[in-house]
Amino acid sequence: MKTLILYATKYGATKEIADKIAVLVEGSQIYNVKEKNIPDLDSFDCIFLGSSIYAGSIRREMKEYIALNKSSLKNKKIGLFISGMGTEPSEKVFKDNFPNELLETAISKEILGGIFNPQKVNKLEKTIFKLVAKQDEYKSTIDQDRIKAFAESI
Repeated sequence: MKTLILYATKYGATKEIADKIAVLVEGSQIYNVKEKNIPDLDSFDCIFLGSSIYAGSIRREMKEYIALNKSSLKNKKIGLFISGMGTEPSEKVFKDNFPNELLETAISKEILGGIFNPQKVNKLEKTIFKLVAKQDEYKSTIDQDRIKAFAESI
């Protein structure tokens, strides 16, 4: 099965998760949706789509990529993943960020954890995170077991 892993990241946590999925899915190819050299979707059987989430929204570039490729994506085996520190109910987060056509056909949807690295964020983001999450030190909630189960579910 030919597998494509597409991700959108701001600070790198989603790429880290995508890399972990790529290790688990033999022969998969991985691309940042910001790149212009993404292969044709028709040559893949399975596609993982992942994005970081901030204030309840996935990255703009992932939303744009999905909108441009929705007709091809809905005919594939799809796995949707989100990288984030939040604890919102996952169904609502996915429903708010992905088109119904993909949600209906997605084999798996998971929030796989995130990273807060105060050295990578700006002052405003650091302040907001400290107020909302009561967090001001490096923290990773990336869950290797969930990543493995997610990769195997497809």
